[in-house]
Amino acid sequence: MKAFTYERAQSPAQAAAAVARKPGAKFLAGGTNLLDLMKLQIETPTHLVDVQDLALDKIEETPEGGLRIGALVRNTALASDMRVRRDYGVLTKAIVAGASGQLRNKATTAGNLLQRTRCPYFYDTNQPCNKRQPGSGCGAIGGVSRQLGVIGVSDACIATYPGDMAVALRLLDAHVETVDPQGAVRSIPIGEFHRLWGDTPHLETSLKRGELITAVTLPRPIGGRHLYHKVRDRASYAFALVSVAAVIQPDGSGRVAFGGVAPRPWRIEAAEEAMPRGAQAVTAQVFAEARPTADNRFKLQLATRTLAGVMVEARS
Repeated sequence: MKAFTYERAQSPAQAAAAVARKPGAKFLAGGTNLLDLMKLQIETPTHLVDVQDLALDKIEETPEGGLRIGALVRNTALASDMRVRRDYGVLTKAIVAGASGQLRNKATTAGNLLQRTRCPYFYDTNQPCNKRQPGSGCGAIGGVSRQLGVIGVSDACIATYPGDMAVALRLLDAHVETVDPQGAVRSIPIGEFHRLWGDTPHLETSLKRGELITAVTLPRPIGGRHLYHKVRDRASYAFALVSVAAVIQPDGSGRVAFGGVAPRPWRIEAAEEAMPRGAQAVTAQVFAEARPTADNRFKLQLATRTLAGVMVEARS
């Protein structure tokens, strides 16, 4: 690990200004992903701004009937909140499908959104990786790609976004609240938060330099049956090959989002009109522009089968 300087922030705006002021600075909260990457020298921040003292650890009801989740709410606390379990069950199920209990006790809501890909070529510093070192190439293209993306990928990168929580947030139409170094706040629709890779896979979100996540807001509950199915190589401590988050209403209509297949949680709202006609009708539209490799083409059929299983469970 390379040497770095450290400070503890006293307010969100101060934290944002501190990161913006110093090139190479990063925010530190739970650190469950960042510290691992620092040990591997994939992340080499010059300065860490610790935000753990900020009062961003509350879950509050909004005037609109939704919930406002502080950026520092731990994953365990969020998954176990009775309001979340009752009205946003898909979020609880997605969170507990990820990581271990120990990690969920430490990981924060904002940190979960910002976790980086688990592409093996990103983690192997002997391999080219446009995400780790822009312009160096992508070892995964033409390499081992079973775990990697099938849609939304580019000629520069085929990595996936690895998280579970964000798939449920995308399904629920969450917004990400931020504050910038000048103290200005904004609300980013979750569907616009994670970027597609394009020619700049090292740019992973729509956050500007120094912009700090302060909360995630959920709209009013939408009812229905909430389900999250995650297919992976091991029963636990593994990232999704394919995951499906769904809210299905009694008449068969609903919403669906997919994880493990793209640079961001993948949802095509127009395809949801086909849900009463079955899984194949939905995934034919969701993955119409897929670009799978020979190694991961199986994910397309796996996504259809997983959604079909979710639909069967919803009717039971």
